[in-house]
Amino acid sequence: MIPKLRAWDKQDERMRTVSSINFAHEVISCKFAELKPFDLVDEFSIDDVILMQSTGIKDKNGVEIYEGDILKLHAIFLAPDDKIGYLEYSPKYGYSIIFEGNRLYRQEYWASTNKLNYEVIGNIYENPELLEGDKK
Repeated sequence: MIPKLRAWDKQDERMRTVSSINFAHEVISCKFAELKPFDLVDEFSIDDVILMQSTGIKDKNGVEIYEGDILKLHAIFLAPDDKIGYLEYSPKYGYSIIFEGNRLYRQEYWASTNKLNYEVIGNIYENPELLEGDKK
């Protein structure tokens, strides 16, 4: 499997799709995430972007889930409130959803449940207001 990456452009504050990475020169080729495959790419220093890898999993709407995505989790049906958290990777737990108060929902649980239970509603860079009260 070839990993899919996206990058947060720190200077322009825009999400970009990673086309290639040159580790020898520490340069990343990126395009705006919304552009078509044949559009021009820009080069960035690795220090000028924040890289996020795809989980390879899609939400209930078919949207690919990446590190840094904000997810709405319908964990308990008929519950009065949905849970909202962001996706973070750790070597110990894999991709985990972090909820307010640093509660962790580990990959082994959320990735194996019914995909209709969660959806991407934003990401921590473009939509931090969705996390209301969270420290991130």
